Amino acid sequence: MADEDTRVPLKDYIEALFSERELRYQEVSVERDRRYAEIDTEREKALKIKETADRDALELARAIQTYKDEKANELREQITSERGRYVTQPELRSAVDRIDALLKPISEYITGVQRVTESRHTDMGQVFQAISLVLLAAGVIYSLIHH
Repeated sequence: MADEDTRVPLKDYIEALFSERELRYQEVSVERDRRYAEIDTEREKALKIKETADRDALELARAIQTYKDEKANELREQITSERGRYVTQPELRSAVDRIDALLKPISEYITGVQRVTESRHTDMGQVFQAISLVLLAAGVIYSLIHH
């Protein structure tokens, strides 16, 4: 029988087709489920990494804030401790007025001494002028006599 009947009933053919598609669908479903599982696993890893990064960022932010607070407190303490070291304007004016009051008699004495000294210098200047005039007159007389 060379001519064997290779015909398949339509019902068997359709069942075989659906069976083959069902197998392929199941393979695709299994592959899809595997990929979804991988994605879920990677998502969980990413979430853990994000949580760790968030926790580290919060710790770093706390450390930075603590550092800033410490530096601000140190600066506040320094300013507070230095407040008593500096003189206010009213205190400075008062001190200058007291010094001026103490120096006024000395200044008046020095001014009086300078006036006396200037008058003596004036007297000495007048003496030098008189001597110069006498010498000039003597020089003129001498030159008139000898010429």
